[in-house]
Amino acid sequence: MLVIPKKYNPKLLPETTEVAIQHIKDSFQRHLSKALCLRRVTAPLFVLSGTGINDDLNGVEHPVSFPIEALDGRRAEVVHSLAKWKRMKLGAYDIAPGYGLYTDMNAIRTFEDLDNLHSLYVDQWDWEKTIREEDRTLDYLKDTVRKIYSALKAVEADIYERFPHITPWLPEEVTFIHSQQLLDLYPDLTSKERENEAARRYGAVFIIGIGAPLSDGEPHDGRAPDYDDWISPNSDGYQGLNGDLILWNPVLESGFELSSMGIRVSPESLRRQLRERGCEERMAYDFHKSLLEGRLPCSIGGGIGQSRLCMYLLQKAHIGEVQASIWPEEQIRACAAAGIRLL
Repeated sequence: MLVIPKKYNPKLLPETTEVAIQHIKDSFQRHLSKALCLRRVTAPLFVLSGTGINDDLNGVEHPVSFPIEALDGRRAEVVHSLAKWKRMKLGAYDIAPGYGLYTDMNAIRTFEDLDNLHSLYVDQWDWEKTIREEDRTLDYLKDTVRKIYSALKAVEADIYERFPHITPWLPEEVTFIHSQQLLDLYPDLTSKERENEAARRYGAVFIIGIGAPLSDGEPHDGRAPDYDDWISPNSDGYQGLNGDLILWNPVLESGFELSSMGIRVSPESLRRQLRERGCEERMAYDFHKSLLEGRLPCSIGGGIGQSRLCMYLLQKAHIGEVQASIWPEEQIRACAAAGIRLL
């Protein structure tokens, strides 16, 4: 649903916004790669269908696909994200534990409900890092989140130095809370309403455990069964070695999801999660066979929205102010009337 903020006043003109977008993207990927010991690689826009490489998101979304004449009509599909592809690339490049890769991921998601945060066009930094078996812990996950958060803080400070009227919002530290704890705190609210309350209270919160059913029988949010590990127990006494980074957005007065990430499935957790979701036929796919046969490294990884980061740091009301996409005519008119200038 489109949200029109009261008395919205853009902090930058469109031309200056374009300059600021470039600065944010250059600066953040530099901070991110240094914090996590990542190197940049080139990524595909599409992959072959039927290989199991594409990210299935919540398991119900359909990718954009097309036949390839040069391959006798075999179909390719535009990536949703590169969660599985990155892990395969870690193995192909034999990247040592403690080091990893990142790339620019571009996707088309035709099923999105178009609003302030959701676009047909998705751009994010997809990253993946090789870890040791003993690193598959909640402490390692939290430490990684803190490093990413420090990179966010550094870029926010850069923007303030260049544009002093854009004052920082981020709190000093990110708060960690499990999705079951949120449900216990706010049992009468929906999962998104619980996220909003946590973001409002803490400013920046990492919600752990996305995908496994909670005490009410429902997961906090959907997650495909074959990349993040959401079924393994963790040291807090709950399930899950993954999560979402949610920030409080004062312009929209709501929670603002910036990143999803997690420690990736082991062979055992993959089997359990596929059984949980009734997707055991996927074990015949190339990616899944490689993982089950121990041919892929342990890893941690995630995605960080590029346009969302620019939108947040430049204190914009609509993602269309920082990326070019297609919007319904009535949404364009409503935004224009409120001083929201879509690119």
